[in-house]
Amino acid sequence: MSERRIPNSLTPSPRLPRVETGVYGLDHILHGGLPADRATLVVGGSGSGKTLLVCEIVQRAVADRGESAVFITFEESADDLSRNVATLGWDFQKLEADDRLRMVDASPKYEAEADMEAGEFDLSGILVQANHAAEEIGASLIVLDGLSGLFQQFSDIAAVRRGLYRIVTRLKVAGRRVLLTGERIPGSRTLSRFGVEDYVADAVIVLRQTLADEHVRRTVQIHKLRGDSHAQGAYPFAITNQGLYIIALSEVDLRQDSEVDRLNFGSKAFDGMTGGGVFRDSIVLIAGPTGSGKTLLSTTFANGGFKQGERVMYFGFEESEQQLRRNAHSWGMDFPTAEDNGLLRVVCRYPESAGLEGHMISLREAVEDFEPKRIVIDSISALERIANVRLFREFVIGLTGYLKEKQICAVLTSTSSNLSGGDSVTEQHI
Repeated sequence: MSERRIPNSLTPSPRLPRVETGVYGLDHILHGGLPADRATLVVGGSGSGKTLLVCEIVQRAVADRGESAVFITFEESADDLSRNVATLGWDFQKLEADDRLRMVDASPKYEAEADMEAGEFDLSGILVQANHAAEEIGASLIVLDGLSGLFQQFSDIAAVRRGLYRIVTRLKVAGRRVLLTGERIPGSRTLSRFGVEDYVADAVIVLRQTLADEHVRRTVQIHKLRGDSHAQGAYPFAITNQGLYIIALSEVDLRQDSEVDRLNFGSKAFDGMTGGGVFRDSIVLIAGPTGSGKTLLSTTFANGGFKQGERVMYFGFEESEQQLRRNAHSWGMDFPTAEDNGLLRVVCRYPESAGLEGHMISLREAVEDFEPKRIVIDSISALERIANVRLFREFVIGLTGYLKEKQICAVLTSTSSNLSGGDSVTEQHI
């Protein structure tokens, strides 16, 4: 009997041909993208982001990569959908005018609701429309959005399932990948409300929206991907003005390069205590009770950076920008001049202004735009109050992993609850 070997990589190489979605973080947890020539079902409760996700996949495929797509909507009218995505800067009407996107409105007309189910159920008309539109524009992607609206129009659920199965099968045989969205009832044992996944889905993506400690938390999970690998577990995501932003903590794999160069902290005494300064890719945690000098030390670190011509970003979660500038001035540090010279950027906001996912996104976007060499987060403990212990630890892991990947030296401050401390320098054992 041959010995079973454990693969070297934690992320197996995909065996199926994949097509990237372009949605931030989604291709990473899909291990490369959606399977080509297959059907993927996106399920979730009301307001979980199902339609937004498939709309973004269409936008990235058509507008960014030059593909063509057919979008069939069974709940929301095509005009309403186009107006909604226009708020994100996605011009579906222009894509239609350019014959790169074909919208098929199969939403119910409620004014004629009494006459909706006349005669024997038949989906052949939808199949004809989908195939005709796909052939006309050479579509490689077909979207069937709002299957709950389709099922609710007819009483014979089994017949709808069979008809849907025939549609998806024929579209797949024609070499097209199919995206479907369906409603999921919270607490239900079935993935979708009408059991669609058992009949048509090769892959299932589950979106969840839950309320935890009075804060909304959104997560995405790859429930199955038939015949290939995918990341396990649920991943937090946020809806931004550019689409979905999935925070994949599995990106943190502890394979970052290690720096040996020392960084001048900004204080000769501190540099002496640390043997010549901290390593350039260090994450430094300054913990202590209120009034112990955490902000002074972190401001000294920032001042030491821009005095050497390095870009510094300062995130404040307890004091306003004017307070930070005033305090720095009292310590002989000129924040306004550094800002005018493009060496310092200060961002201050209340922790409650966004969830942890939102703060992570804002931080990443600011780093990508400003490209700092040093970062101060004052204080990281202020963010503890907007999430539970597990979510906060996930946030810290994702944050520190990202900063190490970028090789940015960071100082994080944390307020201790008492002078003597406890088992850990922070309440959450960072």
